[in-house]
Amino acid sequence: MAGERKPKPLQGQALLEYALRALGRRAHSLGELREKLRRRAAGEEEVDAVIRRLREMALLDDRKLAESYAAARLENEAVGRIRVVHELRRRRLAPQLAERAVARVYQGTDESRLIEDFLRRKYRKTPLEEVLAEPKGVASVYRRLRSAGFTPAAIVAVLRRLARDPDLIEPLQAASEEE
Repeated sequence: MAGERKPKPLQGQALLEYALRALGRRAHSLGELREKLRRRAAGEEEVDAVIRRLREMALLDDRKLAESYAAARLENEAVGRIRVVHELRRRRLAPQLAERAVARVYQGTDESRLIEDFLRRKYRKTPLEEVLAEPKGVASVYRRLRSAGFTPAAIVAVLRRLARDPDLIEPLQAASEEE
């Protein structure tokens, strides 16, 4: 925009302090922080020096970030693995690192129980049985569970148990087998 001033490029200690303030507000992945620093740094070598220093101080660890993030999402919101991996990738974590961390955190977790808990929370005001009595409601619940990161096979299995009319689940099962 016209008239908008670009902040003065930061170097050395000032850039390190900027990075520390950013990390103080919330945990950042290496990729996120590198991008943030690039926008404010005088040069790429300044960014590399700050990243090196933060690693020496043990303030930047993508593995720990991924595991703690996945654990928090599982414990606080009980969303599915797929969603957590996607969110970690959006936070610029390496795909393999995100998948390994989520696998470790979700190890031993019963996805069916997780889905049922999620549905109880999301449908506490509207009886789920009523929603699942209509094809439109079944499709809506299915989409909601997919966006929450649950696998199609697990969703279909749970909905088959909960729906009054299992025939309403047939189109979903066919669609989930194609995925």
